[in-house]
Amino acid sequence: MTSYGSSSAASSGSRTNGLAIASLSCGVVGLFFLNMVLGPLAIIFGAVARRQAGGNGSGMAKAGIVLGVVDVVLWLVLLLVAANNGGFSWYVGG
Repeated sequence: MTSYGSSSAASSGSRTNGLAIASLSCGVVGLFFLNMVLGPLAIIFGAVARRQAGGNGSGMAKAGIVLGVVDVVLWLVLLLVAANNGGFSWYVGG
């Protein structure tokens, strides 16, 4: 019997790995912002989470790894397009 205020799911140890959640989050956010920073972080967090997780969050870690690879490839494609269009130009001033 469980006491008041605690659930049996929380006490059974079926928690999702935090690194798997971080990997998936970095992968998704990296599609829109800072993909060269968040992509490798998603890959690293996902790889560590897959080694730690026995089954809790393994799918999320795998999705984070895939999204991290997509982030890095997207950054490389954008870098290639910018290089072929004359490079980057920072115009400051008037």
